[in-house]
Amino acid sequence: MARAPQRVVLLRDAIKERIVARILDGTYGPGERIVESAVAAEFGVSQAPVREALRDLEAMRFVDSQPHRGARVREVTAEELVQIYPVRAALEEVAGREAASRITEESIALLTEELAGMRRAAATGDLHALMLHDTRFHEIIVEASGNEVLLDVWRSLRVQARSLVSALKGRSDLHAIAELHRPVLQAVQFRDPDLLGREMRAHIEFFGASVIGHLDPAGA
Repeated sequence: MARAPQRVVLLRDAIKERIVARILDGTYGPGERIVESAVAAEFGVSQAPVREALRDLEAMRFVDSQPHRGARVREVTAEELVQIYPVRAALEEVAGREAASRITEESIALLTEELAGMRRAAATGDLHALMLHDTRFHEIIVEASGNEVLLDVWRSLRVQARSLVSALKGRSDLHAIAELHRPVLQAVQFRDPDLLGREMRAHIEFFGASVIGHLDPAGA
């Protein structure tokens, strides 16, 4: 009898990740409504797991829900981006310290691939692709920390990736953004907790200052 609820949970998580991916890649734009019945039909399920997924995403601040209006993709303001970066810097410092002694050679190889992906995206001027590789680069390190609570909180901030594309578009050196990750990768390879923690914090603080400098004050 316990298998049905477990299946709903698994469906909810799969649907949640699919919706997040679509928000991050721009398929669902800011303010766009996510229709429960349409998502349920696509997955061939009832609306129950879709509704649960959207509740989770509301708690993670990816969507806003209002009675009789459904769920819509939440718009992230410039002010919120300013608030996100100090939090993310602290989280990633902790993640770096924890990951340094735990990260595997396989994960280091994945980091190297993501940096290569950032460089390719920079070469073609594709900011959106660069941001996706950037996000995955950091996620690999946070995952390697082995701290599930930390990972959940970090993932709740992923919505910023979508906002960064519009904040930085046409006003950034993409090659420079990619190369900012090279010292982090080197620190990972040294497996020094203090060094990696410092590099992770410095990286996020520097990038955050750059993003904030590019923001339109009228959007704050």
